[in-house]
Amino acid sequence: MIAFSFTENQLAVRDMAREIAQKIIMPDITEYDRSQKMNPRLLPAMAEANLLGFCIPEKYGGLGMDYISLGLASEELEYGDTSARVILSVHIGLFSLPVLTWANEEQKQKYLVPAAKGEKIATFGLTEPSAGTDAVGIKSTAVKDGDYYILNGEKMWISLADMADYFLIFAWTDQEKKKKRIHSGLSAFIVERDWEGVSTGSIHGKLGVRAGNTGYISFQDVKVPAKNLVYQEGAGFKIAMFCLDQGRYTVAAGSTGLIRACRDACIKYAKERQTFGVNIEQHQLVKQMIANMEAGYEYSRYLWLKAGWLKNQGKRSTKATSLAKWIACREAEAAAANAVQVHGAYGFSDEYPVERFYRNAKGASIYEGTREIHTIMQADYVLGFRQDKELERDLPPVEQ
Repeated sequence: MIAFSFTENQLAVRDMAREIAQKIIMPDITEYDRSQKMNPRLLPAMAEANLLGFCIPEKYGGLGMDYISLGLASEELEYGDTSARVILSVHIGLFSLPVLTWANEEQKQKYLVPAAKGEKIATFGLTEPSAGTDAVGIKSTAVKDGDYYILNGEKMWISLADMADYFLIFAWTDQEKKKKRIHSGLSAFIVERDWEGVSTGSIHGKLGVRAGNTGYISFQDVKVPAKNLVYQEGAGFKIAMFCLDQGRYTVAAGSTGLIRACRDACIKYAKERQTFGVNIEQHQLVKQMIANMEAGYEYSRYLWLKAGWLKNQGKRSTKATSLAKWIACREAEAAAANAVQVHGAYGFSDEYPVERFYRNAKGASIYEGTREIHTIMQADYVLGFRQDKELERDLPPVEQ
């Protein structure tokens, strides 16, 4: 059963992330959100605090912490701003944990160790201009040529595209299966930024997560060494779905932090703002909105904690992670909308943080699987149309 208390190590990770949120992120977040730039102090601060690899085993440069610690850190960082949690999602959830689980020892030593130590930054590339949720709709190809694969294609909406040193990239290696949309024709590769033919660019004008770097990656006849194929040809779809399980987990925990941020901002404002001669905390409908935020926070937190507990036990967590992601993101959207309402006209201005919360909350219901996909997944589970088979590989269990 899930323990309703945290270990000293888990609390230490939470406190490290909370300190970064309070000291690095929150003082200047409005400035960076307005300018649509990432705070240059953020990545170095996270690396110095060992937050870029803390749940990777010590023999690979990490601290050997558990997956609930990853959730706690995600919650605290998103309390500061979504852009900070996104770093954990892509660097750890979508790159380091998959490399830990699927890569060979040579690849782990070359790529996982520097990523875990924070010496290198990493990200994940599946989405393309014409394919998001429809993973087999991607067009990128990797054609075998001797000791190399020739990679061509473009990835879109990639977090840290302009900052990452390493990319976990998915492409078709079987062209016949590509034509028939058979997912066993997809493969995964580790690609380095400085290879000839790799170029990146930033996307501006986003609705939310403006203080985070999002962009595209272009591959033009990139020679990828065959030894950078992850696991084996045809395993790309399985690896991608595994990656999404880890990314969705951090999104669920992060969205829970956003709900708490909305709640706290409304409590503070409701105790200061007066209408009709009393503080608005006295108005029943304001109380109702804050109460809904509290309820959303509590059950969203229990859902991601359950998923984290399953991960710690080495048990399949796809269903639990999907449910946690769907509900936490739904509740974050609702909490942010109500937070703007509580603040009235001031909620429509970036003078208060709830305007940013409202914009940031929307993205999470789209990336890492849309809310519609997770709704269908949960229905299919209970209707018996979907069952999780034993994975070929899964996260190693973690002793707490």
